[in-house]
Amino acid sequence: MKPILALFLPFLLILGCKDGPKQLVDQNNKPTAEVSPKKTSNNFGIVIHGGAGTILKANMDPELEERYKAKLEEAIRTGYGILENGGSSLDAVEKTINILEDSPLFNAGKGAVFTHDKKNELDASIMDGQSLNAGAVASVTTVKNPISLARAVMEKSDHVLLACEGAEEFAVERGFEPMPPSYFYTEKRMKSLEGVLEREKSSKENKSQASFFDPYMKNEKFGTVGCTALDKNGNLAAGTSTGGMSNKRWGRIGDSPIIGAGTYANNNTCAISSTGWGEFFIRGVVAYDISALMEYKGLSLQEATREVIQNKLSKLGGDGGVVAIDGAGNVSMEFNTAGMFRASMDKNGKLYIGMYNN
Repeated sequence: MKPILALFLPFLLILGCKDGPKQLVDQNNKPTAEVSPKKTSNNFGIVIHGGAGTILKANMDPELEERYKAKLEEAIRTGYGILENGGSSLDAVEKTINILEDSPLFNAGKGAVFTHDKKNELDASIMDGQSLNAGAVASVTTVKNPISLARAVMEKSDHVLLACEGAEEFAVERGFEPMPPSYFYTEKRMKSLEGVLEREKSSKENKSQASFFDPYMKNEKFGTVGCTALDKNGNLAAGTSTGGMSNKRWGRIGDSPIIGAGTYANNNTCAISSTGWGEFFIRGVVAYDISALMEYKGLSLQEATREVIQNKLSKLGGDGGVVAIDGAGNVSMEFNTAGMFRASMDKNGKLYIGMYNN
């Protein structure tokens, strides 16, 4: 018996010395989720949105429609080029959203709506589907590209969400140039706010109940921009950026900077970016709910987005939509409003741009 034990002892020692599971860390020594390694492939894709709401062709000027289409195409081709050349989904998401933030057409960055106090307060978030790390900022007023600051929070701090003056202090420390209020000013957004304020005044004079969420606001609160992407390494990422709701007050923050509500990405399921009435997306934890339906019930991406947006969100009374992509490159652009600015490109370079509910 002893000779047999002596024969196998070296093999037992070798097996016993093998390392067990290790906790992964990112470049800042922050713990990350363990993920299965994926092989590089040629499968990739990207999908974006520019907000959802009462977007009707009958109300759209042909010239303005072309401007929206051109900007959506510019943005998505920017991200697609990064992915096509082997870049990361995080880079694609950030740079794509930068294009939309720099355009006055959308309610993010340059085109952000005004608060009740006639300020622009910006929110954004980004998430890495490989590590499940995330970063977000809320109520910043001096940052040109909040999505880039959100990524800096994710990669250069120990935190997930920074807000207000603290987020702006962090931005300066990270080299972001503060922008004056005049950079964010657009005549269109100011007139929109003035119209809402006038209706509020009229309601009070007529002694009717003036509500922050009056019916007109249902057409004013949409315009958030977002992007989800799958890169050639099989990694998913999602990001969302917004100016929030026109006439918002009391430091209101919506779903866009809330991980799991406005943004979520997980390599095991999908990447999601939301747009719509933020309070309902927060209550329904919409972005994560879609991922959970895929992970725990085995629903497809299309089935999960349809269930959450058309059934669960609608029953709550919420309006809006999502854009999503899964690890196989399947995309979904689901919304329960009259329209949603959206675009997608697949690994073959097929471009789709949509605005209306058709």
